Amino acid sequence: MNIIFDLDGTLLNTLDDLAASTNHALSACGYPTRALEEVRQFVGNGVGKLIERAVPEGTNPSDVQRCLTYFRNHYADHCLDRTLPYPGIQSMLSELHQRGIAMAIVSNKLQPAVTELNSRFFAPTITIAVGETEQLKRKPAPDMPQQAMRLMHATEADTIYVGDSDVDILTAKAAHLPCISVTWGFRDRDFLLRHGATTIISTPQQLIDYVNLPINR
Repeated sequence: MNIIFDLDGTLLNTLDDLAASTNHALSACGYPTRALEEVRQFVGNGVGKLIERAVPEGTNPSDVQRCLTYFRNHYADHCLDRTLPYPGIQSMLSELHQRGIAMAIVSNKLQPAVTELNSRFFAPTITIAVGETEQLKRKPAPDMPQQAMRLMHATEADTIYVGDSDVDILTAKAAHLPCISVTWGFRDRDFLLRHGATTIISTPQQLIDYVNLPINR
């Protein structure tokens, strides 16, 4: 069994830092700031889409890019200010690792940020972390999970995908993987059901129960 995890909203609660950098960028450009719950709805398709959704409607593309530059510069320095794993995540990953399950992360964050966050919070239980590069299309394209499976020497038949959003449901479908949707992240149960979720869990322990494999000694 192999598991591919989304990062933001699934393993890490990054919302406060994303919102802070978003509002820093908006303020720097003279735009109104956004409430935390607004930013929650904007995330999921990469930082470019986050800023496109956060700026005022009708903002011209060059000003969107200027705002995105402010965001990226601020987030590079502040992405760890308040970001932490969700409760129960570390113990879940440790137990899954003990059970011999290979794990990877796929994220629409830029590759350097994904590498840094994985190294800071999840190594050595997770050693494969795939982020946005020029060579890989962002989710919901299947490129990232397919790259993770190549690096894990895994196949569609022995891999599951775990995420918290509609983007993750679409990504899993595109990669021909079963999807487990979680409710502790950026989207609630009703939203997930409306967007096609078939298996939903509300605690990290439930993923261990779902896998239900004996520990390899």
